[in-house]
Amino acid sequence: MSIKIKAPTFPESVADGTIANWVKKEGDNVSQDDVIAEIETDKVVLEVIAQSDGKISKIIKDEGEIVQSSEVIGEFDELSDISEVKEKIEEKVEEKVQDKKEQKKEESPDKTENVRKIGPAAKKIISEENIDSNEIKSSGKGNRITKADVINHMNSENEDSSAVISSSFNDDRPEKRVPMSRLRSTIAKRLVSVKQETAMLTTFNEVDMLPIKELRSKYGTEFEKEHGVKLGFMGFFVIAAVQALKKFPEVNASIDGDDIVYHGFQDIGVAVSTDRGLVVPVIKDADTKSLPEIEKAILEYSDKARNGKLSIDEMQGGTFTISNGGIFGSLLSTPILNAPQTAILGMHAIQERPVAINGEVVIRPMMYLAMSYDHRLLDGKEAVTFLVSIKEQLESPERLLLNL
Repeated sequence: MSIKIKAPTFPESVADGTIANWVKKEGDNVSQDDVIAEIETDKVVLEVIAQSDGKISKIIKDEGEIVQSSEVIGEFDELSDISEVKEKIEEKVEEKVQDKKEQKKEESPDKTENVRKIGPAAKKIISEENIDSNEIKSSGKGNRITKADVINHMNSENEDSSAVISSSFNDDRPEKRVPMSRLRSTIAKRLVSVKQETAMLTTFNEVDMLPIKELRSKYGTEFEKEHGVKLGFMGFFVIAAVQALKKFPEVNASIDGDDIVYHGFQDIGVAVSTDRGLVVPVIKDADTKSLPEIEKAILEYSDKARNGKLSIDEMQGGTFTISNGGIFGSLLSTPILNAPQTAILGMHAIQERPVAINGEVVIRPMMYLAMSYDHRLLDGKEAVTFLVSIKEQLESPERLLLNL
């Protein structure tokens, strides 16, 4: 029975997507819940999941093509044919037999240890198509060649024969031109737009991180044991930002046309760098969450972001953003606003430096803070005072508990 493979239903904020990768190719067998394809939008990468066991019979939308919400991108044959069921059972039986043989070989290896095994279905195709089995990449257990391996090999040969290879005239100075991913293209457009449409300025300060480091050193192990998550730095910054935003509602506001929108909640975006680009998952209602809950949310969103599992809803909204370039070694930078937000806080690397405290020069772990803000809505006084408020809370962590 043939089934249409459709793109996921996109949220209203996503107009279309691009086929980023066909994980399974035409002719590949798939199991229920396998990822068939990946569709990249300007916010997240969405997965197309197999609803049942079967085979990819036809790919309609190739990699790089644009697709609409719920558009048909391919066809899928359910595994209903008795011969195919039998074939799959045979391969599984042989796989188990092969596993037992491999276990015996580990105990008493012989000369046939490196011989490649070929499944019955794969062997039939190899014989009919006169294919050299040594050229096929195997994916089965014990170096076994499966039917899918043979089909993938045949497809790759067809692709190689039709590919046009271009090379530079000067081999010492090669060049490669590739299209931007949708995410990178969207990031580029948004950053340029922010620079052109806002009056962005940046104010700086520095914070003594010794009190936070001592707190982590004293209670870090107990905190992790009790809550199942490490006590990091970002959680303190999120809470400090929440308290400061309550004192300075203008920083938590945004501009919409000729209106100023004051948000009665604190949704904090935490910038995460991934292989595909920068994404900003949002901790919703951060003002209602405890430090352990915030640390767990940060860890969960970071893992999802790096694995491409973030949902659209998890990245929507946000009234204030925190970016930590310090994890890459950045000592000082000017973060760019995350429109339509009014401000963004930049954290940086902690560095031991000599500072004057009570008339004495001492060595302290210091961090530079940078806050970029939209001067259309915030004056220098509000921006500087807001950043000082964050500094004071971090240097006296008890303020975070007392809401001072």
